[in-house]
Amino acid sequence: MRIWVSLALLAALFPLGQPFASAAAETSADATARASYRRPAAIPFPDRNPYTVPKAALGERLFFDALLSKSRTRSCATCHNPSLSWGDGLARAVGEDPSGLPLRAPTLIDVAFTEPLGWDGKFKTLEAVTFGPITGRPNMNLTESELIARLSAIPAYADAFAAAFGDGAITRPRIEAALATFERTIVAGEAPFDRWIMGDVTSVSAAAKRGFEIFNGKAHCSNCHSGPSFTDGSFHDIGVARNDDVGRGRLFPTSQKLRYAFKTPTLRDVARRAPYMHDGSVATLEEVIELYDKGGIDRPSRSPSIKPLSLTESEKADLIAFLQTLTASSTDTTFPRLAR
Repeated sequence: MRIWVSLALLAALFPLGQPFASAAAETSADATARASYRRPAAIPFPDRNPYTVPKAALGERLFFDALLSKSRTRSCATCHNPSLSWGDGLARAVGEDPSGLPLRAPTLIDVAFTEPLGWDGKFKTLEAVTFGPITGRPNMNLTESELIARLSAIPAYADAFAAAFGDGAITRPRIEAALATFERTIVAGEAPFDRWIMGDVTSVSAAAKRGFEIFNGKAHCSNCHSGPSFTDGSFHDIGVARNDDVGRGRLFPTSQKLRYAFKTPTLRDVARRAPYMHDGSVATLEEVIELYDKGGIDRPSRSPSIKPLSLTESEKADLIAFLQTLTASSTDTTFPRLAR
């Protein structure tokens, strides 16, 4: 069971996006397709970890606090920077180990809607993700006991935990709950596409409208990039991996179809989130379109949706025009005052 909390309420408390207007009358032939992308009015929070203002505020403090890394120089926001659409703009994430991590940092936009998480889906919930990067040696490289000791030494954190949970005890489950609560408030802002499907016919260009038809038709993009977050939340081999990383196949070694399968990322803010793919191996949106047009690497695990598309140059340009409409206007981020 999940509890849904109004996006309008959360937008007032955390300036991460804009609430969406009520539905306008649909008159075009593609009204059904457009309606399937309409943003929800609320965010789901699990009943085991319901939303509260003090808990989300604590999670926000923790998210931006470099005390969560061994060197005290890296926070969750280092790899999930709100100014970079909650990613880091790098092909591979870089943590405490300067040689970097094997995968790129995924955006946190709309993570409340896309569990399980991780490129291979090894995290069933947002709460389960928390200590993976914190204790990961090449990432933040901090032990659970040291993190709790650091936070416990700061009276302001004891007060914040008391406000969120009823007493000042600082524990791993509470850290997980607070961070996950804040991260669920990270939602996509209103983009030109959203205004268009709500009835503003002037918010996107004619090329973008043609691109939307190609996205849902000839290019088959919507087979995986569906719904308001433009992801089915599932895992597919799109023929891009060229190394030993078999993705979700590592968790299901007897499944041929899950070899090289990685999480379908959201397309929200996609034009601002280069490079692309789980390994950052594709530099531009134009190169992404070329990859899909050619059909990727032909192998038994490749998704049946991935095949040569024979797109024309004008169709490719229209697809790019559409994808650019999924980027929300930049907003100023208010950083919390850290507890010290």
